[in-house]
Amino acid sequence: MKILYTILFSLLSLSASAQAWPQPPALEPMEREIRAVWLCTLGGMDWPGRTYANTPERTEKQKADLCRQFDQLQAAGINVILFQTRIRGTVIYPSLYEPWDGAISGKPGVAPPYDPLAFAVQEAHKRGMELHAYVVAYPLCTVSQAKQLGKKSITAQHPELCQRCGDRWFMDPGMPGTAAYIAGICEEIVENYDVDGIHLDYIRYPEKDFSFNDNTAYRKYGNGMSKNQWKRDQVTYTVKMVHDVVKAIRPWVKISCSPVGKYADLPRANSYGWNARDAVFQDAQLWLEKNYMDWLFPMMYFDGKHFYPFAANWQQESYGHPVIPGLGIYFLSPREKDWDLVTITRQMNVLRQLGIGGQAFFRSQFLLENQKGLYDFCKNFYRQPALTPPMTWVDNNPPAAPNVKTERDDKYIMHLTWNAVKDASPIVYNIYRKTKLGDIEMIAHHLKATHFDYAPYVPAHINDSIFVKAMDAYGNESL
Repeated sequence: MKILYTILFSLLSLSASAQAWPQPPALEPMEREIRAVWLCTLGGMDWPGRTYANTPERTEKQKADLCRQFDQLQAAGINVILFQTRIRGTVIYPSLYEPWDGAISGKPGVAPPYDPLAFAVQEAHKRGMELHAYVVAYPLCTVSQAKQLGKKSITAQHPELCQRCGDRWFMDPGMPGTAAYIAGICEEIVENYDVDGIHLDYIRYPEKDFSFNDNTAYRKYGNGMSKNQWKRDQVTYTVKMVHDVVKAIRPWVKISCSPVGKYADLPRANSYGWNARDAVFQDAQLWLEKNYMDWLFPMMYFDGKHFYPFAANWQQESYGHPVIPGLGIYFLSPREKDWDLVTITRQMNVLRQLGIGGQAFFRSQFLLENQKGLYDFCKNFYRQPALTPPMTWVDNNPPAAPNVKTERDDKYIMHLTWNAVKDASPIVYNIYRKTKLGDIEMIAHHLKATHFDYAPYVPAHINDSIFVKAMDAYGNESL
């Protein structure tokens, strides 16, 4: 790893401007790699926009818009969607905890005529993509939004857990009951929906700009501990409680979060006061070490000396877990920092070279807009489909192999059938082709049925070896 740091710092010293570096060739696609996007429903940003489900026609259009986006993301090679489910003390599914957000129906507190989360899970799975429920942890609504929601709002239901900072409300991590409340929301989601993961966003104390005052909670519950360590422990307590309740229901559901992109100051790289551990009290590397988190998506929305050394640090301290840096692709937009495409593509290549776990894009809108040609680049960079890495730290026992029968017809179609494999977790099936040259190509994945008709583009490929693997919900494949 010291050699890696030396290489990274040598690269940084070559130019003060990232735009001066040449475009590297794309590395070969990975067989196991996380390729994720954040899809934000806050204010309808990425979906559903201003199409509200308040008539049958608009409801169908809203659903069709999501299907179109999922089709485009699938075509770009995306395999994980982080779908914003709890927004700011409001949700986009029928909940016993919190009221409906207005992004779906157009009116806060009013339900649409369908369940958007159930629909999103179903449509993602149809396309072989994972859907993780993206839960905003501590930030709540504005003061005016709380007044709109009235008695339904969390500020009215649980004022003891909330603190006002100017025109915003936050949950107080230091108050008993906050962790259990957030864990309860995650429990409700996992009990009722076939989500592949729970993704915690803003699982951190508010930054200094919000003047968050937790002196009362600290005096009452600090027990003589240093305040900084106490605050870290409060956030960790929420993370652990979410982990425990989710894993008790379905242990294969992945727990992840999006910490600040720099964990802490490094010996040769300064975070300039903005890091996860010391600025907002996210002990994210501890969460990996303790297996409270399965994946991490650090928000690395920067470049150069602020990006590469810290990416290497996340990889070095990953404790065998995938770390998937979040890339600030919104900076490609002329409305933002107007980055050149090479800034992002270089990051993608270096991350793949590090074998760090994958990449994630903030946000889906900027990928689908093909900012600076990024969507076109991804279609080549992700030209081969990839499974997400197996959760070997939870379970590493592969399921039994299916017994496959084949039958060819005179139309160059191979009919494959196999037995249903029994396992303690849900099972899906992946189909591969082995060429005469020995290359392996995935031709279908995440199938739930026990049959498949293979019609190769090139008729001669009908003579290649075709095989089926069972895969459990932890990502372990059979022989």
